[in-house]
Amino acid sequence: MLRRKTPPSLFTRIAKGTSRFAGRPGTFMLVVILVLAWAISGPLFGYSDTWQLTINTFTTIVTFLMVFLIQATQNRDAEAIQIKLDELLRAQQGAHNALLDLEELEEDELMRLRENYLRLAEEARSKLRKGRKDTDVPDIDEPTKTVVRRIKGGQRKPR
Repeated sequence: MLRRKTPPSLFTRIAKGTSRFAGRPGTFMLVVILVLAWAISGPLFGYSDTWQLTINTFTTIVTFLMVFLIQATQNRDAEAIQIKLDELLRAQQGAHNALLDLEELEEDELMRLRENYLRLAEEARSKLRKGRKDTDVPDIDEPTKTVVRRIKGGQRKPR
């Protein structure tokens, strides 16, 4: 099993912690209370420009920082999920290992592969409507084989 040799970076720890904190109901309630306190305090400050600037500045800064922290967490999660999916595909007997790391293909190559799988899905549904099994493992079609050959031929750029 893989073991972490070094502790996560400070940024990773902050991003993950902030993402977990921000996603909790208690955090939402805290923000609602802060906004209500700000709104209620309006008459005390005569709805001054400073009073308005306070909430505007606070929300702008928090939003700006949260966008980057949440995006970093999402990127990390998406990469981890992709690696897990790649491992499932790699370990599956009869699976096409050339389909590993598809997220690195160009859009037109992905569309050709998708069309093949849409066709396979329609064929399976057609078999089911006719009362036949849909559990066979059909071979990939020619457009998919072309993409696979390009991958095997090293025409695909590595990460």
